[in-house]
Amino acid sequence: MAGEPVSDGEGGGGLLRDMGTAATNAFIAFLFAASAPVAIILSAGARGGLGEGDIASWIFAAFAINGALTMWISWHYRQPLAFFWTIPGTVLVGHALQTLTLAEVVGAYVLTGLALVVLGLTGWVRWVMDRLPLPIVMGMVAGVFVQFGIDWIRAFEAEFLLVAAMTVTFFALSAMPGLARVLPPMIGVLVVGVAVLLWGPGGQEGLRGFQPDAVLAAPSFYMPRFTLAAAVELVVPLAITVIAAQNAQGIVILRQAGHNPPVNAVTTACGGTSLVTALFGSVSTCLTGPSNAILVSSGQQSRHWMAAVILGALGIGFGIFAPLVTGLLLATPVAFVATLAALALLRTLQGAFQTAFDQRLPLGALVAFLITLAGLPLLNIGAPFWALVFGLIVSLLMERDRLRG
Repeated sequence: MAGEPVSDGEGGGGLLRDMGTAATNAFIAFLFAASAPVAIILSAGARGGLGEGDIASWIFAAFAINGALTMWISWHYRQPLAFFWTIPGTVLVGHALQTLTLAEVVGAYVLTGLALVVLGLTGWVRWVMDRLPLPIVMGMVAGVFVQFGIDWIRAFEAEFLLVAAMTVTFFALSAMPGLARVLPPMIGVLVVGVAVLLWGPGGQEGLRGFQPDAVLAAPSFYMPRFTLAAAVELVVPLAITVIAAQNAQGIVILRQAGHNPPVNAVTTACGGTSLVTALFGSVSTCLTGPSNAILVSSGQQSRHWMAAVILGALGIGFGIFAPLVTGLLLATPVAFVATLAALALLRTLQGAFQTAFDQRLPLGALVAFLITLAGLPLLNIGAPFWALVFGLIVSLLMERDRLRG
């Protein structure tokens, strides 16, 4: 992999405090990854006619193998580098499985992984990423993250007491910097939310009545079948969703937080890991946007990597105990995870808007934002990619002088 690991030269005086913040951010990022994105896998698998064993194997690889990658590479580079799977790619696969066999789709996964490895080793990906205009990319990121804010506001209607208690806690702690240093806002939000779930009226009944059908995952091994039909339908779209729709978000978010993610190494890691997860039926690996945003949302910058390591460990645990943890998460109200994710991402969303509409390329950024928010795919490629394409075209036509600057 390209790049050298970054050493953490700080002393350990604030380690315990930073570990608490890191563990909280990691847990919230984990809750996000293990809720709605898992539901997308379940939906795509059902749409594609996969059996329970196939879907369970997919979830195991998506969490356990990518969790191991997250732990190692974050420790190696001393940066938060959280890897999971491409969500737009999952939607594409759900559609493709209606006409392709699972073996053919696995073959497409393998070819996509090889393509990502080549792109990472040649350095072409970093060359492109360094030349993407930041306002347009952040317009796309804002379009992705604004939905979390909308889901948070709508959650008041479904679980008013739960969402109101968590929200008040967040803003009350945030408004008192002295107290926030002792009790970080998101730790308070998590504690209050769990307390309301367990002892308040409403959503706690699901937790009390939870009975898992299974505990341990039983992954399967799949031999790939390489066909032209699967390659044409999936390889290029999957590679684009990994690089332009997913990795682009994560890289820009980490850069905004003061990190310097190794772009070529990230792409190579996505490809190499995809070659492994493919054999267990999982869609291609990517650097996540929302999870990384949660990891860097608070705490000391030099300790953010510890949150990623904890998230990776949680991912491995989830992969092993996927049936148990999935059932537990499904027993909690949707509003709980929606509120946790939105409050953790609030500052990130604010920064995305500030960077996108900083008066340099406001029209291109606005087009990127609107296309992403609309979420309409084109040619089986997700909206975030087209947001970058059309946002850049608009800026080339209407904001050329500022684009060059």
